[in-house]
Amino acid sequence: MSDDTGVATIVDESGNVPSAAESTEVVAAIVEQTARPGWRTRIAEQPALALCGVVIVLYAVTAWKDDSLLTAPGIRSVLLLSCPLAIFAASQTLCMLTGGIDLSVAMTANLAAYVAANESGRGPWVALAMALSVGVIVGAINGIAIGVLRVNPLIMTLGMASVLLGIITVGIRGWLSGSTRVLPIVREIGSQPLIGPLPKNVIVWAIVAAVLVLGLRSSGLGRAIYAVGDNQIACRLAGVRIWQVLLAVYVLAGILAVVGGLLFSGTTGSVGVDQTNNYLLPSVAATVIGGTSILGGMGGYTGTILGALVLTLLNRLLLRLDTSEAFKQMLYGAIVLALAWLYVRLSGQKVDAT
Repeated sequence: MSDDTGVATIVDESGNVPSAAESTEVVAAIVEQTARPGWRTRIAEQPALALCGVVIVLYAVTAWKDDSLLTAPGIRSVLLLSCPLAIFAASQTLCMLTGGIDLSVAMTANLAAYVAANESGRGPWVALAMALSVGVIVGAINGIAIGVLRVNPLIMTLGMASVLLGIITVGIRGWLSGSTRVLPIVREIGSQPLIGPLPKNVIVWAIVAAVLVLGLRSSGLGRAIYAVGDNQIACRLAGVRIWQVLLAVYVLAGILAVVGGLLFSGTTGSVGVDQTNNYLLPSVAATVIGGTSILGGMGGYTGTILGALVLTLLNRLLLRLDTSEAFKQMLYGAIVLALAWLYVRLSGQKVDAT
């Protein structure tokens, strides 16, 4: 109710006006109850807490069906396969935070692996530099098309993937027809143990994770990425050069795709036209499982790491159950759709119809 001056007052159940001290306690209780986030908000804002439990449960179930996971080689195999997936998913995390996606990561990785193998005779550093330049060029083209020409990210990167497939298909009959020998340093990092159950590719994974987690949280570019994904109109009015942010994001996504492709070729010891294609949908799924919104502006790489572990363990379990590759792809797609819907419902995000 309100008094004669129009100022709101608090009354108890009997209609009496409490004292100032009692009113302060009531207001504080109301504020505390309102400010306390519910379980839906906690899951939406901190999906890593729930994902840690999922990883533990899934690991226990998989170990029950496959007791090799309780040994050091079993743990190492999980980490070996999780690392390329987590790095591909890092590309998707950056793009999704801006409201985009990169469907060209797998073909970028395949082309870069071919280039590194073909240039292996010129020394490891030249070969690696040439491979990384593939990611920079592809990412720059994607970034300019999306940021400057306003091409839809899904359409642009899907088209780029088709172009890269054509380049590889034609190239292996010509300028890519040389050596297919994986660089020794790539093979060493991609397949050899570091200490105990840890493979050497964990070093690369840890560096990528540290740069992304700290960069997204503390750097100016990281804050701009979140801002662009949250509200591009507000960013434009604030003077943020959105096209530069998108260019940087897709160049970084291209570089990460190259790193993931090189690590995978080091693990398998070979290069192929479509060797990392099966990582494309799982990389999107790992990002969505980790809590990064497909609408942009929400998420981070910590959850993506856990999402990659979840999918790797799930894949290991499905292998033990002798399921087909087609069923796995259907399951990954169902996970993406279900969790995308769930996170949108929990976070309250809405698609801008304009």
